[in-house]
Amino acid sequence: MQSKAVRIDRHGGPEELKIVEVDVGDPGPGEIRIRHKALGLNFIDTYQRSGLYPFKMPLLLGMEAAGVVEAVGEGVQHLKAGDRAAYASNPPGAYCELRVMPAKNVCKLPDAISFETGAAMMLKGLTAQYLLKKTLPVEGLQPGDHILFHAAAGGVGLIACQWAKALGLKLIGTAGTDAKCKLALDHGAAHAINYSTGNFAAQVREITGGKGVKAVYDSVGKDTFDGSIDCLRPFGLLAVFGNGSGPVPPVSLGTLASKGSLYLTRPTLFTHIATREATQAMADDLFAVVESGAVKIPVEQRYPLADVQQAHRDLEARKTTGCTVLTL
Repeated sequence: MQSKAVRIDRHGGPEELKIVEVDVGDPGPGEIRIRHKALGLNFIDTYQRSGLYPFKMPLLLGMEAAGVVEAVGEGVQHLKAGDRAAYASNPPGAYCELRVMPAKNVCKLPDAISFETGAAMMLKGLTAQYLLKKTLPVEGLQPGDHILFHAAAGGVGLIACQWAKALGLKLIGTAGTDAKCKLALDHGAAHAINYSTGNFAAQVREITGGKGVKAVYDSVGKDTFDGSIDCLRPFGLLAVFGNGSGPVPPVSLGTLASKGSLYLTRPTLFTHIATREATQAMADDLFAVVESGAVKIPVEQRYPLADVQQAHRDLEARKTTGCTVLTL
């Protein structure tokens, strides 16, 4: 069988993304073959393309998709041919029509959730889940607590705004334009700060009566790191889970001491979904909050797979909001 797929032969800019024909065979032990209906676009895809996260070449890109299982390999118990399914998974290769892949991180998609929503929600929704439910300050998070969430109008951010509100947390979101700030507020943020027009750390201190926040969730990286540290109260947690502006330079541990015995972590989704059981438990939590209506998945942009280069350009230029899908 043949499938269209997006491949790079060397690290570089969006111009390196090429659509090619690849052969797809039968699934082996622990694998499935899935025919995609929609594909998710994520910042991690641009990191893998650029070489910030280096891979051996050639590389098929894409970490997230939804579709229909065509065949299952030996030992796969939780899926069968004909099942609707969605995933966020290694190895990359989701930018395609059809693929064989490990079954471990693939989950049955509830009938109430569309393929497009499934493709948009898995990587970003599971990321929001592990941040708000598992990546917690030493004192925990209780209803009424303030947290700071950078890039609040992005795919993870808009899900986090809604989920934090459902948990009773007061999320302070940052974004680069007034329109994006309004979007964050519309999705449940308690406050929104345009970090392009002022000192966000000072505004966070003002909002919290000088106390600071218990936790900062930062996918921007280099440009926001110092300010994020300054937003934290004593024993606060900074979780840097992305590098939108570039990787954070080396940090002096003395800074964490002098700023109030702070905690710093660099979590990844793939550590959290390392087992089949963990993946399913997190996905069940995500599916439940989406099916309840407390969290809606905002698919704001759609690009045909043939326009994948433009999709990457727009994502890196901060022209997108919410979730983006590639259509087949």
